[in-house]
Amino acid sequence: MTKSKKIKSAELVSEWSDIFRCPHCGTKMQVEAWKSLTCVHHHTFDFTKQGYLNLMKQPIKSNYDKTLFEARQHVVGETELFQLLHQRISEILSRLNKETITILDVGCGEGSHLHQIMEGRLDRSLVGIGLDIAKEGILQAAKNYIDPIWVVGNLANAPFQKNVFDVVINILSPSNYVEFKRLVASNGLIIKVVPRNNYLSELREVLMKSEKREMNNKDEVVSLFQDHFETTKRIPLTYRHKLNQTVLQDLVRMTPLAWSADPKRIQSFTEQESAEITIDLDILIGRNN
Repeated sequence: MTKSKKIKSAELVSEWSDIFRCPHCGTKMQVEAWKSLTCVHHHTFDFTKQGYLNLMKQPIKSNYDKTLFEARQHVVGETELFQLLHQRISEILSRLNKETITILDVGCGEGSHLHQIMEGRLDRSLVGIGLDIAKEGILQAAKNYIDPIWVVGNLANAPFQKNVFDVVINILSPSNYVEFKRLVASNGLIIKVVPRNNYLSELREVLMKSEKREMNNKDEVVSLFQDHFETTKRIPLTYRHKLNQTVLQDLVRMTPLAWSADPKRIQSFTEQESAEITIDLDILIGRNN
């Protein structure tokens, strides 16, 4: 008999239950009856039928909806636009001298980055957990990808014990460095991906009504990262990739920049048969000392 996603997820979480802490009281948790994750004070969180856990203390409304995450899953998970980024991070993980590597992807959205990175594991054993505050993102992740553990949770009160992850990954999403330092193991790695000035420049020129828009806070982001962690490496990654019309349309759907953009400018961009899109990123690698 084929096991349900709910049971498969419960079994995986049971193996790694020591990683979790109750978001209400901070105590240890364990899986009960392959149905729920429960702490010693009986705060209980059920596994959904899709297999994810919602460890939010209370629901939070997000502007990131199902349409956005479906578009992102197509662009990130099913095209080669971010393939080189995933390969670089997988290579970094392959150099870690550990038999099993625990990874937390913070702000994982619909999970495609984490899934692709784990697919390129290069003969390493990886245990991945994806965390996002947006329930719709985690729902999409659980529907599409089985292996990682998917959790709806708040990074400001991450439902995990202290120093339990070998690697914390943060790709093009907000950070909380105090929590990162708490979560990552001593001498563990923090991998943060930040946009450089030409990241998606073709799209930003249309949606932001500018010939050239600078990433105004890029230097501040890098500086803040370096203030918190010993930066072992800063890897620039720049290339262009051709996308067809369908993918261009999803690229627009997945970005919040489109929310306030001129519909005529969006239409002009998405009616192209194809276009070259620029990926321009910095991969920051820090160590928690």
